[in-house]
Amino acid sequence: MDLTHVDEKGVKMVEVGHKEEVFRRAVARGRIRLKPETIELIKEGKTRKGNVLASAQIAGILAVKRTPELIPLCHPIPLTGVDISFEVGEDYIEATCEVRAYYKTGVEMEALTGVSVALLTIWDMVKAVEKDEKGQYPTTRIYDVRVVEKVKGDV
Repeated sequence: MDLTHVDEKGVKMVEVGHKEEVFRRAVARGRIRLKPETIELIKEGKTRKGNVLASAQIAGILAVKRTPELIPLCHPIPLTGVDISFEVGEDYIEATCEVRAYYKTGVEMEALTGVSVALLTIWDMVKAVEKDEKGQYPTTRIYDVRVVEKVKGDV
């Protein structure tokens, strides 16, 4: 298949006007691997840029709200709730993003965007201590970003 051109159908948003508005919920999760020393700095509140997890939480929530601006064919959805939480391990932080709405289409992309931006924010806030002597990131990585639950309808 030649991917260098757009066929006669072009690109378009999926029509959802005929769908009924129902409760939608999606939970996404992902991890960032960090050096144990970095994890300790985060726990002790001793990073140069400030409170890493609070900043990541706010960034993730903002990202959820801006998902249709970032992903071209996502519908703007009237969200009813967003929660971002963290589990801190010895050499990782796991972020979980839950998004809720009553609408005609799901909120998985919003949840994935929220967890991804939260993890990217953590990386940004600790990159100075994660770099090695060559300025590289041999330990740091974001991984296992996925949707862990999707709900459609009353629960």
